[in-house]
Amino acid sequence: MHETKKWYESKTIWGSIITVAAAAAGFFGYGIDADTQGQIVSNITALIAAAGGILSAIGRLTADKEIA
Repeated sequence: MHETKKWYESKTIWGSIITVAAAAAGFFGYGIDADTQGQIVSNITALIAAAGGILSAIGRLTADKEIA
């Protein structure tokens, strides 16, 4: 495994965060089932991908040098 990515691009990290949040919610009487947890992780990773695309476009539009 030689390729790297940012921590927030990791589905494993988001899955862990959502699992901990679901456990905390359960402690306070709220339930989040496994399917819903999976959907939340998918939605978060999709939002991150979209944000990356938007930031790339903004970066290119505001750049002051041409691509060679």
